[in-house]
Amino acid sequence: MNTNQEGYFGTFGGSFVPPKLKEVLDNLANEFERYKEDPEFNQEFKETLKEYVGRENPLTYASRLTKSLNGPKIYLKREDLNHTGAHKINNVVGQILLAKRMGAHRIIAETGAGQHGVATATACAMFGMDCTIYMGKLDTERQALNVFRMELLGAKVIPVEKGQGRLKDAVDVALADLVENYESTFYLLGSAVGPHPFPSMVKHFQSIISEESKKQIVEQEGKLPAAVIAVVGGGSNAIGSFAHYIEEPAVRLIGAEPEEAATMAKGKPAELHGFKTLVLQDENGAPAPTYSIAAGLDYPGVGPEHSYLKETGRAEYYTVSKEEVLEAFQLLSAKEGIIPALESAHAVALAKKLAPQFSNEDAIILTISGRGDKDVAQVHDLLKDRKEKQG
Repeated sequence: MNTNQEGYFGTFGGSFVPPKLKEVLDNLANEFERYKEDPEFNQEFKETLKEYVGRENPLTYASRLTKSLNGPKIYLKREDLNHTGAHKINNVVGQILLAKRMGAHRIIAETGAGQHGVATATACAMFGMDCTIYMGKLDTERQALNVFRMELLGAKVIPVEKGQGRLKDAVDVALADLVENYESTFYLLGSAVGPHPFPSMVKHFQSIISEESKKQIVEQEGKLPAAVIAVVGGGSNAIGSFAHYIEEPAVRLIGAEPEEAATMAKGKPAELHGFKTLVLQDENGAPAPTYSIAAGLDYPGVGPEHSYLKETGRAEYYTVSKEEVLEAFQLLSAKEGIIPALESAHAVALAKKLAPQFSNEDAIILTISGRGDKDVAQVHDLLKDRKEKQG
């Protein structure tokens, strides 16, 4: 992988931030490099994932989904079974252990669907740290249950009204907080975005997903998968799902994104939140407004490594429609008794769409990035509205 000390992936990545913040991030990068190879740190990370998060989680053969698609064997990497219900906790545990070693007592984070916020609030409760979560006002309304969960865990949730009141705006405010309070504050970024070292750090902690799935698929199938499919918003679950397969050219790496926020399909290179990546832009070159039924995908950019993987052709990215996602949400629920997050349902929808490209002997790993409890009421309303419109 073409990277350097400044965190570039080809021409993407880097750190375009004010000098004061650059000092803070350089220090963070140095501490991360120091501890990621530290045996004691890694032992605590793995033990916490095992005893608190519940890893390793299963790679489940989805026999009825496989039969219904009449294509490849579908295996589900079950991030939905983690404590707090999503992949976000993997990265949170790693970063909070780093924050503890750096002497931080105040943690801030941004969240869209609320899963990263819940995971951060959970870890802060576990380690006794002060926790502030920034969340777009619209997202606090769409994900009111997750807001209550964060508050129940002791976090202060601050609705962000500026801009669209969504994930991008929450990141803006969180970065401003860090600039103002860097001496006492650790910004626990939830996705593989942002200035260096965040994309590399998040990938490192999320790579536990593919570390496990690679071992599990060989145990179950005796071979590597034909493809790995994951949803891409900011890109943390996808880069974690891809990480240990990037150097395996026979394995297709496939990302799903919403038609309504199709950064990989329609984005152009630009700077966003202190790094260079593909960005959805309006006619003036500013980040374009986005909307997805999955709050966690409402972001006009993407992790810089995903931009690099697309540019080099190592990974493929496809869009799915809102209707395809709703159908996939219902399909996995009915066929396997697994209700996925709306974000994860994008990956299910894409697997359904691409199934004819594979043979019955192929195995595909599909990352279920989170469970759908948070989305059931929203899907109920969407399906009810659709039924009423159809008469």
